Amino acid sequence: MKKEYLLFDLDGTLTDSKEGITKSVQYALREFGIEEEDLDRLCCFIGPPLKDSFIKYYGFSDEEAKKAVNIYREYFSVRGLYENRVYEGAEKVLQSLLDSGKKLYVASSKPEYFVHKILKHFHMDSYFLFMGGSDMGGAREKKADVIRYVLEECGIHDREHVVMIGDREHDILGAKEVGIDSVGVLYGFGSRQELEEAGAGAIAETIFDLQLLF
Repeated sequence: MKKEYLLFDLDGTLTDSKEGITKSVQYALREFGIEEEDLDRLCCFIGPPLKDSFIKYYGFSDEEAKKAVNIYREYFSVRGLYENRVYEGAEKVLQSLLDSGKKLYVASSKPEYFVHKILKHFHMDSYFLFMGGSDMGGAREKKADVIRYVLEECGIHDREHVVMIGDREHDILGAKEVGIDSVGVLYGFGSRQELEEAGAGAIAETIFDLQLLF
C-alpha cells in the first residue's frame, strides 16, 4: 500500500484499553441492576460506539443507552481513562512511519476530549498532525462520520492516498463508506474473520507489520 495519509484508531490499535473500558461498562451496567463480573465478556464494547453496544448486547432502549453512556463516563473520566497501556513497539512504529514521510492522524469513536487526554498522558500526541474523535453530543458517532471529519478538518481530498487502520469491523466498514482503503490489525480486539468479512484491504498480524505495509 503506497499511502501518504495514515488514520489510526485508538483503542485496540495504539493502546490496550481493555481494563479501563470494561470496568467503565461494568460500572454503568451495575446502575441498571446488571452484575457482570467477567470483564472478558465486555470486550465487545471496545471500538464501536458505546450507545450502539449497550443496545446491541444488553437490549437497552435508545434512552437507556444514552443514560448508560453518561454513567460510563463518570467512571471513565476519573479512572478508566488511565487504566490503559500503549502497545509495545507502537511509538517505534509511529516514528518509523514519520521518518519515511507519512502523515499520521487519529480517527477514533471515542470522544475527542478523551482522545486528546489519553494521547497527551502517554506523550504520544506529538506523532499526529490531528487527533479526531466522536462528539459527546452525539452529532458525530459513527466511524464514517469521524473519518470524514478528520479528512475535512485537515483538508485531505485525495482519498486514494488515505488509509484507515483499526482492529474492529466498524473501522473497515467506516473506511469503505467514505471511500478509502483500510488495514485491519490482529493484535487488538477483532478477529481475522471479522476484519476479512468486513472487507479489510490488508491485515497486519503485529504492530510491526504496519512498517512493512507502507
